[in-house]
Amino acid sequence: MSQPLTIGLIQHACSEDVAANWRESEQGIREAAAQGAELVVLPELHASVYFCQTEDTSLCDLAEPIPGPGTERLGRLAEELGIVIVGSLFERRAPGLFHNTAVVLDDDGSLAGVYRKMHIPDDPGYYEKFYFTPGDLGFEPIDTAVGRLGVLVCWDQWFPEAARLMALAGADLLIYPTAIGWDPDDDSDEMHRQQDAWITIQRSHGVANGIPVVAVNRVGFEADPSEATAGAEFWGSSFVCGPQGELLARAGHEREVLITTIDRARSEKVRRIWPYLRDRRIDAYADLTLRYRDRS
Repeated sequence: MSQPLTIGLIQHACSEDVAANWRESEQGIREAAAQGAELVVLPELHASVYFCQTEDTSLCDLAEPIPGPGTERLGRLAEELGIVIVGSLFERRAPGLFHNTAVVLDDDGSLAGVYRKMHIPDDPGYYEKFYFTPGDLGFEPIDTAVGRLGVLVCWDQWFPEAARLMALAGADLLIYPTAIGWDPDDDSDEMHRQQDAWITIQRSHGVANGIPVVAVNRVGFEADPSEATAGAEFWGSSFVCGPQGELLARAGHEREVLITTIDRARSEKVRRIWPYLRDRRIDAYADLTLRYRDRS
């Protein structure tokens, strides 16, 4: 597709009130659509607090089937507003089996596809391996009325392999619903380094693959129920960059509906002058499948 595409990024805080979180997401979607957005993206796990700060089996009650109530709700909005929506849900696939799953609703309200998060972190404050089984659907773009969407989720954004595989499969843009924040105990220099690294790595995916990148984060402080850590201050800063990594729009640290328009024809132009896909040496990359290359 060569026509410009207007994108809405819904950056908001989340609380323990699931109904209120859904109302906040829906309000943001409607605001974005009213401003001309054809594609609207929500943050990671936008229906709840980021519950992975602690390990608690009762929190699995937050999960839902897909298709299910969440996809039905987003589908009705997509059909009513005539837009494509990317949401992020805690999927209950079977008893005791859960995924961190992005869902894509097409502009007719149908479920265009899902992506199950492939890279699962396990760090202080981000105990996702306790809850989520790694994805099993691979890195496959999802076809929609606005193009082929390379949807990935949060921790995936640190892995260039995931971005490259989506690009090789024909994704028109990369999309990362996200929940990432600062440890309030870190000093300001460390906070700046972390946020700068988060933006830089994703812009580099745009450069390396010649396609736009959309990253949507939540905002607000969320306490750690276990009190083992100081909690998380989600830094927002949702952004869109172009196929040369150029920043097209960036949000602040508060609630925001960020609207920007991308030129989809630029990817073809950029790839002609920076033909990275042409010059890859796939004959020499076999070691990429090794866990680690032992040089001893």
